[in-house]
Amino acid sequence: MKRRWANEEVDVVIVGAGAAGGVLAKELSEAGMSVVVLDAGPFRDPQKEFASDELAMKTLGWQDTRLVDGRDPLTMGHNNSGFGIGGGTTHFTGVFLRFHDVDFKGKSIEGTGEDWPISYEELEPYYSRNEKEIAVSGPKHFPWGSYHGPYPYPEREPLSPNAYLFMKGCEKLGIRSSVAPLAILSAPFEGRPPCINRGFCNQGCMPNAKFSTLIVHIPKAIQAGAEVLPDCRVTRIQMGTDGRAEGVEFVNGGKTYEQKAKLVILSAFVVETPRLLLHSATSAFPDGLANSSGMVGRSIMVHSSNDVYAKFPNEIRFYKGTPVLATTQDFYRTDPARSFVRGYTLHAHGSRPVEFAKGISKAQGGPLWGERLRDALLQYNYYGRITMVGEVLPHPDNRVTLSEEVDEYGVPRAKVTFSYGDNDQQLVDHAVRTMSSILEAEGGQVEFVVPDTAHMMGGCRMGTDPSRSVVNSYGQTHDIENLFICDASIFVTSGGGNPTNTVMALALRTADYIKEKAGKREIQASRS
Repeated sequence: MKRRWANEEVDVVIVGAGAAGGVLAKELSEAGMSVVVLDAGPFRDPQKEFASDELAMKTLGWQDTRLVDGRDPLTMGHNNSGFGIGGGTTHFTGVFLRFHDVDFKGKSIEGTGEDWPISYEELEPYYSRNEKEIAVSGPKHFPWGSYHGPYPYPEREPLSPNAYLFMKGCEKLGIRSSVAPLAILSAPFEGRPPCINRGFCNQGCMPNAKFSTLIVHIPKAIQAGAEVLPDCRVTRIQMGTDGRAEGVEFVNGGKTYEQKAKLVILSAFVVETPRLLLHSATSAFPDGLANSSGMVGRSIMVHSSNDVYAKFPNEIRFYKGTPVLATTQDFYRTDPARSFVRGYTLHAHGSRPVEFAKGISKAQGGPLWGERLRDALLQYNYYGRITMVGEVLPHPDNRVTLSEEVDEYGVPRAKVTFSYGDNDQQLVDHAVRTMSSILEAEGGQVEFVVPDTAHMMGGCRMGTDPSRSVVNSYGQTHDIENLFICDASIFVTSGGGNPTNTVMALALRTADYIKEKAGKREIQASRS
């Protein structure tokens, strides 16, 4: 393995090249800082290594064993984490929503949930930068939240049959709907072509019409001088006697290496970031790095993501087009008339054949198999689908810990414990009834309700109180001034919409903070 800075201390080492790590690499290297990015997975060429093959492209998700526990143990892998340069952005649907003002100040505005140490207004300029830099396509008017459009690029059209039936069903019930904002091009941009409705967004976009940090931020970071090293598994954060991080230890090709750095940034996502902090414990930090609060690994969240499938008398062919083309957020905020707080987004969500088969085989009511499964698969073209993105409230018992079992690198495997709360389940039940009503309003017969989850968040929450949080609002750890965390693990609450835009906006804000402090030659502990 060739390393430009093998025996040198660089300005920044970033662990993980996903949504946040890619943004940080680009921003900091373009500012003239020496940057090394380490990622556990491969550096893929979309033209050669992506395929319209659901089974083969499962490798875009994290493949390592993770132990699960709790009343509602999570399914881990392709549905909630990425593996390789680009991370989860290589296989997400491209839905690019902003969080609402109430997501950051739920306790202050609605009296529910918890407040973040930042507001929507502080993050808004970074949302706008994100959307312009990757040319998000979207409607001229988006009905919900604080931003109503227009988006940098026009909305995608035509829509899929599944999207049209969703919007018609919503209209009949008096529910507002909209074309979804997408990080998928509707016109050429920076040498990339517009979407051709190939439909395999979750398997990696071969034409590069869909955004990922693999094809957008990482190439720009490399052009600016960053060194991006794939297939490098970081196993430990190295600490100095002065209480500062000195760099990281990593394995490549069976050999162990070190990378010294003035600044260490973890962007390894919700499971691997706490796992690495806990495993890197020292005599000075016996409970794990940055864990004086005891909050490292705690209060992880997912989005409830139940699917409702309905059969129609006419062909829908929901493999056609981009998976998510229509959405509603009419049920996003707390409604005093409901029995639960907070809310959810609904998407018209297409499905490829293997995904459909896998989903309905675990539908509510018991395993589906044999002749009943075969008959449903033969009628694949007649089904439509709606999925939810439901907010799950944080609870400290939902957490990532270290197990006694170790992996091939000698690092304890992560144990992920998760259980829904009563509020979470009531929200799911309401969303399932709503999805069923929309499908039935358009003439569908609901046949399958499939429990599922997506989008992990939390585990290293931000806050102003070091006794209740791990990092400040810039991702700087309270305990170690030159150790930063920048990924979805710093979320305080999960919101009721897809999180990628928020992850990237936070990364832009953190990059600006680091550049400002580096210019003044000071990375001081901050409680902001």
